[in-house]
Amino acid sequence: MAVIAALLESRAALLALRRTLPKQGPGVVACRSAAAVRRLLERRLVDAIVVCPSAQLLPELEGFRRQLPGIPVVVYAPFRPDDGELLLACRRQAVASIAVEGVDDPIVGDVVMRSSITAERRRELADAPRMLRLTEPLQEAAWAALVGEVERPIRTTTLARHLHVSREHLSRQFGAGGAPNLKRVIDLTRIACAAQLLVNPGVKIPTVVRVLHFASSSHLSSTSRRIANVSTRALGGLGPRGVLQAFARGNTRSRDQ
Repeated sequence: MAVIAALLESRAALLALRRTLPKQGPGVVACRSAAAVRRLLERRLVDAIVVCPSAQLLPELEGFRRQLPGIPVVVYAPFRPDDGELLLACRRQAVASIAVEGVDDPIVGDVVMRSSITAERRRELADAPRMLRLTEPLQEAAWAALVGEVERPIRTTTLARHLHVSREHLSRQFGAGGAPNLKRVIDLTRIACAAQLLVNPGVKIPTVVRVLHFASSSHLSSTSRRIANVSTRALGGLGPRGVLQAFARGNTRSRDQ
């Protein structure tokens, strides 16, 4: 499961963020500095960064937006009426959303989730059920789960348990009606996420291998070619929607089908 990186000044804000995120959603990792956020980005899939900005942090925020434009930053702080310049500075950095501590506390988790890379990936892949012929309720439910579970390759048994069906029934029914097989779609969602990460100049291939738990760079490369017909280096140019389109054009079936 992806995590939320929180660089916040008050414990109350951190608790409000944790309390308002979905129970089965991402966890929150509290970071003491921008350097700690960067270290976290190197080892975990980060869904969003939540920060309390200050004059000292603004240069770091600018660096985040320059090197990591695809990782949403949500500003969450106790803004006062005379903080107009600070708010304008945040807007200039193209932050995803701004929440006011003490006002937006009951909904801050929802604000973050709507801005997250998972939400953006769902929007980018919204046409997948139609393009992949996922028309049955079980197929659609499996897709909805898979598109959000990309940090590790989810096991068919785990997905079947989540959907309250047997592993055999899920495997058989998912590929019915001309849909791709389940393993192929699991790879699709993970390569779509890899493409989403590689849009960022500050994210390198070894980082993607590590945070998405591919066995090696060559494993990521072979999966990229099998799913999207491109090298790993070309994934960032496709983005999730481009990966889906390439997959739908002729990579939906494995050679042994």
